[in-house]
Amino acid sequence: MRLASVRHLYERRGPFVSVYLDTARVTEDAATAVELRWRRIDEELAARGAPPDVRAPIGELVTEPAQAAPGRAVFAEGGSVVLTEPLAAPPRREIARWSPLPHVVPMLAQRGETVPHLEVLADHAGAEVIVSCGGPKRELTVEAAADWPIQKTGQGGWSQTRYERDAEETWRRNAVAAAEVIDKEAHGIGAELVVLAGEPQTRRMIMDALGKETAGRVVVAERGSRAPGSADEPFQAEVDHAIEVWQRKRHAALLDAYHSGPYATGLAETARALRDGRVATLLLRDDPSSDATLWIGPEGTQLAAEPGELNDLGVELPVEERADAALARAVAVTDAELWFVPDLDAPDGVGAVLRY
Repeated sequence: MRLASVRHLYERRGPFVSVYLDTARVTEDAATAVELRWRRIDEELAARGAPPDVRAPIGELVTEPAQAAPGRAVFAEGGSVVLTEPLAAPPRREIARWSPLPHVVPMLAQRGETVPHLEVLADHAGAEVIVSCGGPKRELTVEAAADWPIQKTGQGGWSQTRYERDAEETWRRNAVAAAEVIDKEAHGIGAELVVLAGEPQTRRMIMDALGKETAGRVVVAERGSRAPGSADEPFQAEVDHAIEVWQRKRHAALLDAYHSGPYATGLAETARALRDGRVATLLLRDDPSSDATLWIGPEGTQLAAEPGELNDLGVELPVEERADAALARAVAVTDAELWFVPDLDAPDGVGAVLRY
């Protein structure tokens, strides 16, 4: 996954409060339970030195009924909430952290691999394009680029042949208009997949009009229609399957690339590669219990296994921080990718596929 959604956090000086809280409201006493859980987290943050003005907006947020969700991750700095995200399930562990960097990795791991993709339902009159890149989906309707011709018969009217020719040209123009939107949106989000469903002939016309790069990412779905009353579930099942297949292939390809090299293995080596901007993809074993640390400086790529390495680079006072937090910051600011893996043949459960 790309970490564009958290990159703005690293433009702030910190320190940060990071909170992961069960905020589900499914029982009658849920409001009281959330209040009690927050009170416990708030006391823990206070004991760790987080000031009241940083903690207060988090308390207001997580106890607000309108913000109810199975779980919530919240990050605050300088007296305001700078990022919050509802979790699809309660957090694997509740967290209260006051630290130099935001502790984003549990949120990213629970969110899962985000696959930027488009979902397209098309017919002769236009298309519905759903853009998904993490966070809320964005829905676009591609209106007909040309009106459907009216069939005329009789003296002075159109022949059937002419009507069919004009109808096909209108159909083609509408497919081209849809393809232009698909191309633009796919490039805009760096789409890995375009799942295309609808009328077979329209699908072929769209494929012919797409740019080569976008066309190469298309997966055709046989189920799905724009017709009123059409069920969404069969198409969504095909979308989910296409994403799962892509993830499996991508995961296998990354492990092959890691074993083939060039690669970095272990915290120390990987930190040096991130410092030099050589990491294409960071591979991180998903281990919620990890308490490994690295040393960091104020800049995103200032991280090392030993403080002396940063001293040599001009960082006077390195700070010890969670390794996963330091790695996430470096990945975000170097525009690398992060992939969680269930297991990895590497010291510390950390490795990287290198750019060079």
